[in-house]
Amino acid sequence: MSDRLLDLYDAVLLDLDGTVYRGAEAVPGAAGAVTAAREAGTAVRFVTNNAARSPREVADQLVELGIATEPAEICTSAQAAADVLAGRLAPDAIVLVVGTGALADEVRRVGLRPVAEAAPDVVAVVQGLSRDLGWRELSEAALAVRAGALWVACNVDTTLPTERGQMIGNGSLVAAVSAATGRRPVVAGKPERPLLDRAARSAGAGNPLVVGDRLDTDIDGAAAAGQDALFVLSGVSRPADLLSTTHLPRYLAADVSALTGRASELEIAPQPDWEVDGNSVRWRGDGPVDPLALLRALAAAGTGPDVRGDDDPARAALSELGLPA
Repeated sequence: MSDRLLDLYDAVLLDLDGTVYRGAEAVPGAAGAVTAAREAGTAVRFVTNNAARSPREVADQLVELGIATEPAEICTSAQAAADVLAGRLAPDAIVLVVGTGALADEVRRVGLRPVAEAAPDVVAVVQGLSRDLGWRELSEAALAVRAGALWVACNVDTTLPTERGQMIGNGSLVAAVSAATGRRPVVAGKPERPLLDRAARSAGAGNPLVVGDRLDTDIDGAAAAGQDALFVLSGVSRPADLLSTTHLPRYLAADVSALTGRASELEIAPQPDWEVDGNSVRWRGDGPVDPLALLRALAAAGTGPDVRGDDDPARAALSELGLPA
């Protein structure tokens, strides 16, 4: 049986920001990894917490980056939120949409009626990120939520990665409505299950692999859904975060190109070249020093981010990982 990571799963559920692309550029190796998955007969789904754009818009961006994609391969938190609403409301129920036209289109797709203002006949509120949201739209949401409407948030990411840095995410705007109402929403996106469950169903997958760069959304979401995960260091979360996280992923790599690598070499587990004793680490190999192998060993041992290197190779590897040496 093949030990190639790609061959152990029937689908890969790929996060976008920080995993497949960074801003306006594809992550090196991402296009090749997607091509390899398709050639292996492994279903590909691009899974994003961003509810602002339609699947067609997301697919078009990926095509521009050299990654051939169909809209059916895109799974958004707007779709997941609409599914949550449809499962709880009667057909043709009226839903206040706080977000973009793409989110309103998903509400229509499931047979519900989107509106833009609070009213007595509004039975639910769905909230997703729009860069045009302001006091008026958030106040309409607060009025409906205070009146007892079901409240569904597409995601609760507090920040949004951009080329200029971390900007305000949907979670920060959700927090404003929560502060005004004393209520908390049902969440459809990662780290909750609905979005990843939808992606797995869309791919017809019984054994998918989640690939993502954020421990608090991608990896925690995989844990909630009972799915294996590959954590990549091409985006937001850093090595020190991995050593402080609640849910360890099964695999660790520099980026998504590792999908074509050997699973046994990517798995978070003790490493033959590294000796971990509490918060101390020593090099025991005779070949090239691999900092990522050290990080896998530290994570497997449950070591926290305060690590001491007991020899020069260990200290150099820790420094490369951004950990105290």
